[in-house]
Amino acid sequence: MTDLHQVLADHHRYWGARDLRSLHLAALVREFGDTCLVARGEDGIHGYVIGFVTPAGTGYAHLIATRDDVRGTGLGRRLYEAFADAAHRHGALRLKAVTSVGNAGSLAFHRSLGFEATVVDDYDGPGRAMVVFHRDLPLG
Repeated sequence: MTDLHQVLADHHRYWGARDLRSLHLAALVREFGDTCLVARGEDGIHGYVIGFVTPAGTGYAHLIATRDDVRGTGLGRRLYEAFADAAHRHGALRLKAVTSVGNAGSLAFHRSLGFEATVVDDYDGPGRAMVVFHRDLPLG
């Protein structure tokens, strides 16, 4: 839980002006710690994934973020690969992630990893379309 507290304290370094702190659920980290991963450097947490495996065999990446000073280094890709490996060890056959329709960075990142993207109307409630990414395992 110390890592989650540190990530929340440095939230702006990962997410900029977007306040996504409410999505950082301690229960997910507690219950699915084997698939919630952290990449550390000498100067702290460089990136993280909060994810879990569903009973139907889907590795769901709830959040993935890299710190502002390590973007473009391939860390996000390495984190996703590590999550895919952990999810596979826990029975996942596929990966899934969700983002907002206007999140161009997330769209480009997931597509570069081979995910298929589908806009799903009302995914997050009436009138709230989201982009749903799917990718069969293995990743890479």
